[in-house]
Amino acid sequence: MLIIAIVIGTMVAGIGSVWLAALLSFGVLARYTTHMLSLAAGALLATAFMHLLPEAFESQANAHRLFTMLLLGLVFFFLLDKAELWHHGHEHHAAESQVHPHPQVHGHDWDNGRQSGGWAILAGDSVHAFGDGILIASAFMADIRLGLIAALAVMVHEVPHHMGDLMVLRQTSSNRRVALTKVSLAGAVTALGGVIGYALVDMLHNYLPFFLVMAASSFIYVALADLIPQLQKRVTAKETVAQIAWLVIGIGLVTLIRWLVDRH
Repeated sequence: MLIIAIVIGTMVAGIGSVWLAALLSFGVLARYTTHMLSLAAGALLATAFMHLLPEAFESQANAHRLFTMLLLGLVFFFLLDKAELWHHGHEHHAAESQVHPHPQVHGHDWDNGRQSGGWAILAGDSVHAFGDGILIASAFMADIRLGLIAALAVMVHEVPHHMGDLMVLRQTSSNRRVALTKVSLAGAVTALGGVIGYALVDMLHNYLPFFLVMAASSFIYVALADLIPQLQKRVTAKETVAQIAWLVIGIGLVTLIRWLVDRH
């Protein structure tokens, strides 16, 4: 009975948060697509610096090891991003060579016009979701009511950064359904974390801070290497103010939800 409750709770938290984020991003906030990049950057940075990293460093884990994991995570996602760029560039040039024997006459580089970050955000989401699953399983094993509260809290506080995730993936694909499916699959890893956490909760508990730092490194990398550079363009004063405002809104959403969750 307990394992069923854990699976249901983790699925609601992991996938429910994605669908709620999609409802807001593709519905209520769809008209503000141009500003969602700023909101995404703010939400991802706030999730990393105001939620994941503080929780990791408040543990008993060695700070030097956590910083090492953060550095290795940033390097890993950089390499993952380069592999993604190479893969898509290779496919594109192979297709071009079949249609145009001399594709260089077009005078542009495919990679320069492509937004990256898709694989990095999905990898980070999966690691983060796995850690959330372990946390929810631990709460359920302590008390079923505490588990329900933990699952609901995870679902709510994941919404802002999932909005950012969907925005990142929309930059790499124009298909909303594909973006939603990918983030939903990453969110479903929460259930995997819950099941494994149920079986190995004592063994995995000591590794939770490292899961948190690894997830944080992916969000920091995507925000600083992919989203922020897109905002660093010469725009009007009005557009600059709008960018800053939406960045602050992204940070504010995560901060507010974190505060509400901590209060209860």
